[in-house]
Amino acid sequence: MTEQILQPAHVIAFDTSGTPRETRVADPALVDVPYTSSSWRCFGSADGRAISGVWEAGPHLERCSCDFDEMCHILEGQVRLTDAAGTAKVFGPGDSFVVAAGFLGTWENLSFVRKVFFILGAEPAGGVSTNPQATD
Repeated sequence: MTEQILQPAHVIAFDTSGTPRETRVADPALVDVPYTSSSWRCFGSADGRAISGVWEAGPHLERCSCDFDEMCHILEGQVRLTDAAGTAKVFGPGDSFVVAAGFLGTWENLSFVRKVFFILGAEPAGGVSTNPQATD
């Protein structure tokens, strides 16, 4: 007999035991080298404007023009964010930060990176997101 584990109503545990969503980004206008990321979507709002889960990918540099807000919590690895003016900051395990809509610059995985994310404005009504995590 299998024991069923119950959760409180409206509480969603992040379960990464299933098959991840694989996303390949290879456009040279966006990235220095092609890369594949894995993500597990653990939550999606009814209106599709908020998603949350776990994302991971190897080293790469990606040029970003964010039309969404993303809260990140780094679980493993290091990432460097550099804005259009050249100001950079490195984040590592245990660090939490928000990349707000309007960010223009680069996201660089300096190593393999695993993070928890929460994206607001992931799929604007009538529009297409520029966020690879928000695509199927």
